[in-house]
Amino acid sequence: MAVKREKVHFASVDELLGAPALTGEGTEEIKLEDIHSFKNHPFKVVDDDKMADLVSSITINGILTPVLLRPDGRGKYETISGHRRIHAASMAGLKVVPAVVKEMDDDAAVIAMVDSNVQREEILPSERAWSLKMKMDAMKHQGERTDLSSDHNGPRLASAEIGEEVGLSSTQVKRYVRLTELIPELLDLVDKKVIGLVMGVDISFFDKELQGWLYDYYKEVGFLRPNQIAALKDSGSVDNMTEYIMK
Repeated sequence: MAVKREKVHFASVDELLGAPALTGEGTEEIKLEDIHSFKNHPFKVVDDDKMADLVSSITINGILTPVLLRPDGRGKYETISGHRRIHAASMAGLKVVPAVVKEMDDDAAVIAMVDSNVQREEILPSERAWSLKMKMDAMKHQGERTDLSSDHNGPRLASAEIGEEVGLSSTQVKRYVRLTELIPELLDLVDKKVIGLVMGVDISFFDKELQGWLYDYYKEVGFLRPNQIAALKDSGSVDNMTEYIMK
């Protein structure tokens, strides 16, 4: 007897490239010159092969999924979701893009911006770290508990709630948020996989001066090792840190 097979879903280019699921209902045509990026947007828009594919798709088919914007109060619009599509549309020579315009306060806008981007398959640790922190801060402003130091019984932790939404444990969410305490140069090394996530979290507890020294050390010798960081953690004092012999 023939086996009944489930229908296979073939994702559109927009789905493959991380476009959010917005319908065309209430769509407006908005001039690109009237749109600006979300303030402190943590997701990087890179001119890579996927961007080239998106530009090609938009050139042929236009933007299939509208971007999400909010009025900025000055006659322009702030991008909530669709930074990559807007960039690709500009590269493709478009003057306007289809958009859903929605009034949102700052906290709701942050949460919507993060939710529409953080589920992408390819996302850098720095992008995930800053986006999760931004969402936690927004939830805090909305009255949600964001205690990063305890998992005791009681009010539901934002880290657990966010983790369920993005497929991470509460502990993983907290670790990513800790990465935002790294100086940019060290966070970039996490993105490049020179430093692992756990090691990055360990370093994040050092003050910025010590982190700067560690980065200088990395530039000089070309590596940082977990046992070196463990030795610093166990020392109890970093007053004479520059006298350490890293092995």
